[in-house]
This record gives sequence, structure tokens and C-alpha cells, in this order.
Amino acid sequence: MFKFTEEQVMIRDMVREFTKNEVEPRDKWMDENGFDWEVHKKLCEAGLMGIHLPEQYGGGGGDAVMSEIVINEIAKGSASVALFLDADWLAADMIYVHGSEEQKNTYLPKFASGEYDGSMDLTEPDFGSDLQSVRLRAWQDEKTGQWYLNGMKRFITNGCAKVHLVLARSEEGTTDGRGLSMFICEACPQLVVRRIENKLGIHGVATTELQYNDVPAQLCGKRRMGLIRYVMSLMNGARVAISGQAVGIAEAAYREARKYASERQQFKRSIDKFPAIYDMLSSMKVRLTAARALLYETTRVVDLRNAYTHLVEHGENPTAEERALQKYYNKTAAVLTPMCKALATEVANSVAYDAIQIHGGTGFMKDFNAERFYRDARITNIYEGTTQLQVVAAIGGVIQRDNDQRIHELAGLEFTGKLARLRDMVMELYEDQLKAVKFVAEKKDPAYHDLMARSLVEMETYVFVGLLLLRDAAKCEERAAIAERYVLDSVPEFRKRYMRVTSGDVTLIDNNRDIIDY
Repeated sequence: MFKFTEEQVMIRDMVREFTKNEVEPRDKWMDENGFDWEVHKKLCEAGLMGIHLPEQYGGGGGDAVMSEIVINEIAKGSASVALFLDADWLAADMIYVHGSEEQKNTYLPKFASGEYDGSMDLTEPDFGSDLQSVRLRAWQDEKTGQWYLNGMKRFITNGCAKVHLVLARSEEGTTDGRGLSMFICEACPQLVVRRIENKLGIHGVATTELQYNDVPAQLCGKRRMGLIRYVMSLMNGARVAISGQAVGIAEAAYREARKYASERQQFKRSIDKFPAIYDMLSSMKVRLTAARALLYETTRVVDLRNAYTHLVEHGENPTAEERALQKYYNKTAAVLTPMCKALATEVANSVAYDAIQIHGGTGFMKDFNAERFYRDARITNIYEGTTQLQVVAAIGGVIQRDNDQRIHELAGLEFTGKLARLRDMVMELYEDQLKAVKFVAEKKDPAYHDLMARSLVEMETYVFVGLLLLRDAAKCEERAAIAERYVLDSVPEFRKRYMRVTSGDVTLIDNNRDIIDY
């Protein structure tokens, strides 16, 4: 079972109390009025703005697990504050990982103290996920060497920030990702906030459209590496962070629904005593627990990947075993990260949806928190890559079986009695997963491969998360009921997808226009 260290438990409890006292009471106000800078002041005082940064820059030295603990706990009180932290941390991390020593010493202490806040400026009006087509231009004065930025960015989270990390086209005549570099710029008169978007949810942090009119900037890292190396590595961290935010929203929605159902009286008893309601609540809790299990397994793997990567790239004479472990954790993280983001954000949406249903008509009213959780959850499976893009990111690892070693490690743990029987059920699904992957691979039909990718990724998730929950149940008996429910619920869902994948049915490929355009 994944278990927090004593330090992580202490941080979790501290952030949980902080959220209860300082964040959650302000969330409704922020939903109506925008970000509350008093919350920012409290975050600074608590040392949370820089908890992810190394101690040498005034940070807390937290790893990926620690960061997710903070994001997850904050999101239970306010999805907006969690997103503000995420945007700020990503900007600071970009400088820490790819910036020069001068840039690190200039910016990171001020990020850690909260004097600076940050944003990642990637998306443009005509290009969302298609970042290789970014047009915002970076040009350099030949006499002074100074860089300047010209163009537009859209859907920029915390776009009113003091420091911006900007993806821009630095190479004249290029049209793809190899012509893009990363730049640092600061808020100035030449950087114009053209519009603050009027959003469905997450009202407590601004999403903006920005216009750059010869904005002075600094190159961050090497030219041409902005997208193909820097943003791609950044996106993995962002996806894990959004997973943590999504699990936090789901937890808040579940707790609200659980509380309401225990208090709401109908026919002389609370509605949580009715099968239709406790069925929904049980399903919500199982899905939430599954998403949390995958979240912390993913962050554990990310920390191990980061540690071995640092050892291999910066250590003296890394061994063959260390290089092999670095490769293993890199491949595992690459498949778990998009799987985690897809599961956590879809769970957040479904749990928030069910929370309103349990509230009935009152859940549709702004007097209750349920409708806010529903609105806030909706963006999570869109930004930092839609669920469809997470499937694209994960399917390669599923086809290549990058998860097999970890699956066998989990299946090989000591299980007895009911847990052993449930493990055998999951491994039967696993054997069918291998057959399904082989079936798709042998068809050698790109359209069929793409059409079945989501089913294959979801089937992989049922297997992997089922084993994670059984692992936890073997260590903690109280978790056995949730693990059993997850496995039993997964079997028909897996079978439905398996039948579709192995059917060889191409009628949707042939007839999709007839259906869509009818």
C-alpha cells in the first residue's frame, strides 16, 4: 500500500487545516468576485507558494508526491486556488529546470516568497493542442542582443501574473515545433491583457487573452527546444497536477453529497438509507478511491524517474542497473501520467454530476456548493490536454506493454482468501487485454487502432487500478470492500470494451459521415 512518510502526513494535516480555515470559506466569494489576494497572503505566510522549490532558493524542497498532497488538499477547498498554485509552480519549475543560473537566482527566491506569481503562455487563438503551429514571434535586436515578443496568446491561466513563460517562434521561416523556443518576460505596458474570459467555472483565477507588443524577454534554455523538449516535459508535470486538483474536487463533491444524503429526510428516514442513493454514494466513493490510488502511484513513479534521471545525467559513473531503472521508470511514468489524468478528471466530472443528482433540485441552486463543484470539475478533462489527447499519449505504452512489469509485481504480492480470488479475476482481464492489444496490432489498420485506443487505455486502467486497490486492501482490511466493489464493477465494463475492440467492426469508420451529417 502506498503510505505517506511522517513528514508527508504532517504536511497533509497542516494543509488540510489551512484549507479548512483560510481557503474553503473564501471559495464562494471568489466564485462571484475573482481571486482573493488575502488568500495569496496566507499562502505566502504558510510557506506554500514555494514548497515545491529547492531549499537553496527559499523553497520547501518538496517532491512530486508532496506537491500533489498540497494541490489535492487545497482543491478540496477551492479548485481556483489549486489552479493558481499549479500555474505559478509550472512557471517556476520551467525556470528551475531549464533556466540559467542567473535566471534561477533572480526569479526563484521571489517565486518562493510569493513576491512573484507566474503563468505559462502557450495557447494561441487558432492553436490549442496544436502547439507546433504557434505563431507568436520572438525577434532579437542584432545590436543589443535583446529579445522581443510580438503576437497573441489565449486561454492563459493567471494571465495577469508578474512573470510569464512564453512559447514563441524564434526561428524565421519555420512552421513546426523545431522553430519554437521558451522565453521569460515580466508584466509591462507592452504586455496587454485584452480580455478576461467569462468562464463556466474556476472563477477564482483569471483566464486571459494577451497581446504582446514588442515585449522585452529573455531566452530560457536553448533555442529550438521550447516545445520538443521543454513543454513536453512540462506537460507531464501539469497533467499530474491537474489530476490532483480533480481528485480534490471529486472529494469535495462526494463529501457534500454524503453529508446532504445523511441529513435529508424523506418518508421518515434519511435518503442515504435508500438503495438508489447508497448505490450512487458507494459508486462515487469507489471511483474517487480508485482515482486517488492511481494519482499517488503515478507521483511515486514520477519521483523515482526524476531521481534516477538526475543520477544518470549528473552522477559519477552511473551503473548499468541505474541506467536500466531510469529507462524503466521513464517508460512507466510516460504511460501512467496520461492514464492518471484521464481517470482522475473523468471521475471528477462523474462524481460532481452525481452529487447534484443526490441533492435533487437544491443541487441546481447556487445556495449549495454542489453546482459550483460541477462547474469547476468540467474544465479538468479539457485543459492540459483533453481526455482524448491523454489516450493518444497513453496508447503507445499500452500497445508496447510498458506496464507489464509493474502489473506482474502487483499480481505477485501475497493475497489470501477473497482478495486472491479477486486478483485472479483481474488477471483474467489482463490476459484478455493482451489478446485485445495483439488483435489491434495485427490488423495494421491505423484508423481502427485510433478508434479503439480509448477502449484499450480504459481496459488497461481497470486492470492496473484493480491491482492497486487489492494491494492496498491486503495491507489495510478496511479497504477490502472498496477493492471488491471496484473489481466487480470493472468486469462488465472491461468486457463491453473487449467485445468492441475484438469485434473487428469497421462500420463506424466507413459510415461516420453518414451518421454525423444526417
